[in-house]
Amino acid sequence: MTSALVVIPTYDERENLLGIVARTLAATPDEVHLLVVDDASPDGTGELADRLAAEHDRVHVLHRAGKDGLGAAYLAGFGWGLDRGYDALVEMDADGSHHPEDVTRLLAQLADHDLALGSRWVPGGTVENWPRRRLLLSRGGNWYTRLALGIDVQDATGGFRAFRAEALEHVRLADVASHGYCFQVDLLWRALQAGLRVVEIPIVFTERIHGVSKMDRSIVLESLRMVGLWGLRRRAHAAFELLVHRRRLGSVRANSSRAA
Repeated sequence: MTSALVVIPTYDERENLLGIVARTLAATPDEVHLLVVDDASPDGTGELADRLAAEHDRVHVLHRAGKDGLGAAYLAGFGWGLDRGYDALVEMDADGSHHPEDVTRLLAQLADHDLALGSRWVPGGTVENWPRRRLLLSRGGNWYTRLALGIDVQDATGGFRAFRAEALEHVRLADVASHGYCFQVDLLWRALQAGLRVVEIPIVFTERIHGVSKMDRSIVLESLRMVGLWGLRRRAHAAFELLVHRRRLGSVRANSSRAA
């Protein structure tokens, strides 16, 4: 992989941004650049990002007009990176939950895969400093996603990922409608449907120290609703395909009987 862009969405992450940028620059080679996608943070995150970009030629900033959802921020960052010809695009949180030292591990997987997922729930993966309720919520959400969509991915909701840029062309990013946290499931589901090669590698996920998580009840409910809807559509499509197959089989048998 000759070049990669780490996309870091931010909203009120001033306390975390300096540290995550410094760690990422130190842990990755010069071919890896960072793009901070800031949604007009009122705490001055965007201004700090501009100062970091002025100091480091590997740091870039994309300012958006307002808070429009995690998925929309990533799509804007992907578009920025694809327009500039990066070979790989990486999703990473700004709050330190994802360890920048793992970026090169994700990118290394793209030699043989189209999408590398940093997984908390495969052997060797874990989370640090989460309450039991949060653990159960994540585990349950991933179980529900696997059941609804019929996929064999242990951490479908995680947001630490690396994509081959060419592979994203098969996902039809312009059609992605989910802008909240279910964006992660949406993008993975589309990748699997497109036949992309997906691999999970274990990571350590650490709960943020500074700032407030953006996860709330409405986000959870939206994700459950959307995944459930996709699951129903999958089952309806499978039932339709089975019906068509049976009708074709019946037609063939009828023709064979008349011929005999």
